[in-house]
Amino acid sequence: MVRRIEEDKSRFDRIVRGKIKRELRKYITHGEMIGRRGKDFVSIPLPQIEIPRFRYGRNKEGGVGQGEGNVGDPIGAAPGEDGAGQAGDAPGRHIMEVDVPLTELAKLLGEELELPKIKPRGKKNVAATRERYVGIRQSGPESLRHFKRSFREALKREMTAGTYDPDNPIVVPLQPDRRYRSWREVRLPENNAVIIYVMDVSGSMGDEQKEIVRIESFWIDTWLRSQYKHIESRYIIHDAVAYEVDQKTFYSTRESGGTKISSAYKLCNEIIDRHYPVTDWNIYPFHFSDGDNWGGGDTKECIRILREELLEKVNQFAYGQVESPYGSGQFIKDLDKEFKNQEELVTSQIKDREAIYDSIKDFLGKGR
Repeated sequence: MVRRIEEDKSRFDRIVRGKIKRELRKYITHGEMIGRRGKDFVSIPLPQIEIPRFRYGRNKEGGVGQGEGNVGDPIGAAPGEDGAGQAGDAPGRHIMEVDVPLTELAKLLGEELELPKIKPRGKKNVAATRERYVGIRQSGPESLRHFKRSFREALKREMTAGTYDPDNPIVVPLQPDRRYRSWREVRLPENNAVIIYVMDVSGSMGDEQKEIVRIESFWIDTWLRSQYKHIESRYIIHDAVAYEVDQKTFYSTRESGGTKISSAYKLCNEIIDRHYPVTDWNIYPFHFSDGDNWGGGDTKECIRILREELLEKVNQFAYGQVESPYGSGQFIKDLDKEFKNQEELVTSQIKDREAIYDSIKDFLGKGR
């Protein structure tokens, strides 16, 4: 019975996984599920999957093909199910939400977008402490009791003593039979990475543009966290001046005024120099803007900072230009012209939510 239940659950998990994978583009381009995110799981609505459940009734009576009726009559239709008639008092069918681990979501994202595994660049690793089970011992906390080993010891004791009855095979482990997993702490090297999110919050960036940034950042974060054991996130907002902020402020700030992108690039470079040595860290800046910058002089300063400072330190610098009715959109053209053959710089045009899917692949498809 237990095996059948496990097989049914495994089959149900495969159905859910297939459903999510088929509609992953829809989930990527809509932000509702991000609000349902927990620490390790995210809730995804799946409206067309029946939840397996037990149904109680008389097993030997009724069934398809039994009872009164004529050839061609619909099976299982109750009066009023054709949608006609007055309002009823019966409950309707509700959308089911399934908790999906973020690791599984990242795996589906990688499969669907054909993302390559990232090769960490940092030479030095973070030494993390982990508990590893290395054997069996006769004492320990009950939470670490090894039930199979305990039962085996009890069976051996009864068979040796001649008290085991094959016709009544009840084996009860006593205290001397109990076995426990033993463990020790080991230090394991882990590659470390930092994601630096940079966003233009000037007056030309509206709520829709910021929502696109929020959705795309969620998926970028999900993928990179599946590639690295230890990740830090930093957040920079800018208009004519750049500030480092926390995550909540990053997504909720409403500003106005002009845009000076070089201020954000200078702050990003300072944060890297102060906290993230390039020999120790894998560094991923992601800058989102509508492409409207203050004058050609500041764009030249941005290009200088990228060429002389940032591109030498990062695994990849990603610039996503979110289309806005108020932005000029010139900045991405200038970057593409100046860094045409520079692999460390990746640009992506994000016209609307539907473009998020392809933009993620632009940013993460090189495996850097």
